[in-house]
Amino acid sequence: MAQAYKTEAGSGGQEPDRREPRFQRLLDTLRGDRRIWRRGIVLAVCAVLIAFLMVLHAQIPNTVGNLGSLNETFLPWLGVFIPVLLGLALLRRSATALIAVLLPAIVWFSLFGSLVFDKTGSGGDLTVAQHNVNADNANPSGTARAVAASGADVVALEELTETVVPVYEKALAGAYKYHSVQGTVGLWSKYPLSDVKAVDIKLGWTRAMRATVTAPGGQLAVYVAHLPSVRVKIEAGFTARQRDKSANALGDAISAEKLPMSVLLGDLNGTMNDRALNGITAQMRSTQGAAGSGFGFSWPASFPMARIDQILVKGVEPVTSWSLPETGSDHLPIAARVKLADTGS
Repeated sequence: MAQAYKTEAGSGGQEPDRREPRFQRLLDTLRGDRRIWRRGIVLAVCAVLIAFLMVLHAQIPNTVGNLGSLNETFLPWLGVFIPVLLGLALLRRSATALIAVLLPAIVWFSLFGSLVFDKTGSGGDLTVAQHNVNADNANPSGTARAVAASGADVVALEELTETVVPVYEKALAGAYKYHSVQGTVGLWSKYPLSDVKAVDIKLGWTRAMRATVTAPGGQLAVYVAHLPSVRVKIEAGFTARQRDKSANALGDAISAEKLPMSVLLGDLNGTMNDRALNGITAQMRSTQGAAGSGFGFSWPASFPMARIDQILVKGVEPVTSWSLPETGSDHLPIAARVKLADTGS
């Protein structure tokens, strides 16, 4: 009898813990819940809709209020809804919703997963930077010094007004021997500039330019552009027609470029996902996407939500890309280091 008691009670005379693991009890509860598949239908529909907005973004027409481009501008932010839907699905104990949430999660990671990882490298032989300095900037000289402090060899500035151009010229003169201002855009360089000219982007005034930079690794065509602004209006939707027209004109100019290496620095008022910029993005690639860390959002500076400021390259290898600290502008400056194709390094 004593031996039998020991077998049942275990050592120490204590009863064994017969409680089931918490996860197992949860599974048993769910198995016995016949409504687990019927609950959360609305959540499941929302999850599928978000997945469709991402995977079929190029199919959303621009005929009504440029809704397609508007969706593409903030496309990564659709991922914010995924953890929200997941939490609600768990709260509702809905197997249907939980399975449906997997769909937008898979789509989001297929589109943007690569941006989550750090792809920055080392090396390179030329650093470029670009910044929309904001025409209403109260501290242009401080902004110029901040951009120059990045160590960039080539700097592009947009939204320059006639009254502040001398301020930027004076502030940047010590670091950059060569520069040119065309209309409201300008280019400063440590290396000689040649073949400088305005680029017609169908606006009636100059907001784009092109120059050849003779760098140690070879000649590089540098384009600076500030495409027209876009607005979201209740009565008109996403007003981007003029921007789209200018983007096509800029794409044509870049397509006609004879130098094998080229860089585009500018505020394009559009993201790499926006089909309206296809004339540009089809022939150039983003330094942030190729060699950055994260999304590199640049606007608005106080709470960046979209990367509308771009450094795009063709015939050039991006090494690293980053955003610079906030200045007096409503945009963040951005920079990238690249390796020129014919350096032999």
